[in-house]
Amino acid sequence: MKIGIGNDHVAVEYKNVIREYIEAKYGYEVINYGTDSSERFNYPVSGEAVANAVVNGEVDKGIVICGTGVGISLAANKVNGIRCVTCSEPYSAKLSREHNNTNMLAFGARVVGIELAKMIVDAWLTGEYEGGRHQVRIDMLKEIEERQKSK
Repeated sequence: MKIGIGNDHVAVEYKNVIREYIEAKYGYEVINYGTDSSERFNYPVSGEAVANAVVNGEVDKGIVICGTGVGISLAANKVNGIRCVTCSEPYSAKLSREHNNTNMLAFGARVVGIELAKMIVDAWLTGEYEGGRHQVRIDMLKEIEERQKSK
């Protein structure tokens, strides 16, 4: 499995720790779409880059990190086909995979500690989409995207 990862200047350290954690624990390839500099970097750039990599099939899933996780997830969610969840705890991460089939995860380097971030990543990476009744809602989300394209 390939995971795209992106970040802004606030989250360089978190990105590196999470990348190494995923590679060591799961053996997944992690592709960096973020900055490695502490110089100011606008989170929409890496949020969109990871989202595009996900929808284009370059990576299977994406993880994005900024100060709160909110801004970078907003950028990712502007890309059609992306369902990016911002999480500050593992339960929502797990359910987002099971019920919403999220393909991207966001969290904040200023919001969660690094060990909690690892637990969030674990819950999200191991959660499996249940389908069934949840597919109706996923289809509805796709319909919203289609309607918005034609406006």
